[in-house]
Amino acid sequence: MAGRETRPGRCVIPLGWEEIEALALGELRSAPADGIVRRVHDDSRDARPGDLFVALNTGTRFVDEALARGAATLVPREQESALAALARLVRDRSDAQVVAVVGSTGKTTTKDALAALSAAVTPTVAADASRNNELGLPLTVLRLEPETRVLVTEMGMRGLGQVADLCRVARPTVAVVTSIGPEHLELVGSIENVARANAEALGALPEGAVAVVPADEPLLEPYLRDDLDVRRFERATVERLGEAWVFPVSRRTVQLELPFTQRHLAENVLAALVAYDALGLPLERATDGAPAIALSPWRGEVTDLRGGGLVVNDAYNANPTSMRAALLDLTERAAGRRRVVILGQMAELGVDSPRYHDEIAALLAELRIEVIVAVGDPARAYLAGAADGRFVTDAAAAARVLDVLAPGDAILVKASRAVGLEGIPALIEKHARAW
Repeated sequence: MAGRETRPGRCVIPLGWEEIEALALGELRSAPADGIVRRVHDDSRDARPGDLFVALNTGTRFVDEALARGAATLVPREQESALAALARLVRDRSDAQVVAVVGSTGKTTTKDALAALSAAVTPTVAADASRNNELGLPLTVLRLEPETRVLVTEMGMRGLGQVADLCRVARPTVAVVTSIGPEHLELVGSIENVARANAEALGALPEGAVAVVPADEPLLEPYLRDDLDVRRFERATVERLGEAWVFPVSRRTVQLELPFTQRHLAENVLAALVAYDALGLPLERATDGAPAIALSPWRGEVTDLRGGGLVVNDAYNANPTSMRAALLDLTERAAGRRRVVILGQMAELGVDSPRYHDEIAALLAELRIEVIVAVGDPARAYLAGAADGRFVTDAAAAARVLDVLAPGDAILVKASRAVGLEGIPALIEKHARAW
């Protein structure tokens, strides 16, 4: 059976109005005529009869709109616990295999790749973009349909215990840890605790379940229980062959053409392939889903510019591992063209933040990046030793230094999400039209 993602209009696993009422989650209005809720979501614009619209945050302003569209509504007393309770009801009625994708870098790309590969061969639901927190995860679970065979979730980590809480809702049967590295150190204190927090997904697995982990990550070893089926992937084994990438999976070789050329993104596909194989899906049909792999916004999006240049929008997030990968990719991609980087801080790195920023400065010097634009005070460190460096205070100011660009430049825009650089590449594209 061909797979596909849940789309508006599909009927998810139904819930009875009386059992929702019994949860006492908040203010419920306008029960469906037949007492059955066929969809639970948070978008009043898509509300229709049979839906339960859950008013989250400012969504309370749109309750009347949802009611007018024929939906039932819930204004929860505590929105995270309400969504979790509803999602657990749905999860209890599904026999789908549930994949939890966690890790310091590469979560969303791995999730997107696994979703595309799986959806080509079996009914699949996957998290949209980065819906990986206490709201996004249950909303993803609530999209389960009766025939769903695979649910691909992404779980973000912003402290010890968070992944464990998300796992209590999703109840994963497969866990994928993409990587362990410096992230959210202001919250967890050390890389060892980063490993501990992400390994909560491993701890949530039932006996005999599959854990997909990097082959070269000793920090995960204490969490790999003897009763788990541990499958390891080694990023260095990914090879380029012309326009295709070659992946070793379960003593077999899988060759795929991917809609991107960055090596670090292809390495994430290896993790997805190992999970795909662990789900019992046919490796010989991985080629069916590969063309559908699409990156979520602002994650290595490459746009060609007039004049022979290009801009890479990698502004969704940044940590030392992903920043290094992006800079190495830019150098390879530039192929002799002048390189311009517009870089903001890597956030939440704790007391070692200056050291991590200095390490990126050293890499910039080692690669001899021609032009560096540093955005925000923490990013000033990048300018140490720069031959051509500029400092701007914020994203708005960054938009005013586009005169540094020239036809043929290879440009990278990257920072932590809080810096807000995601709009800069579009301004660069507009600026380049005059060349």
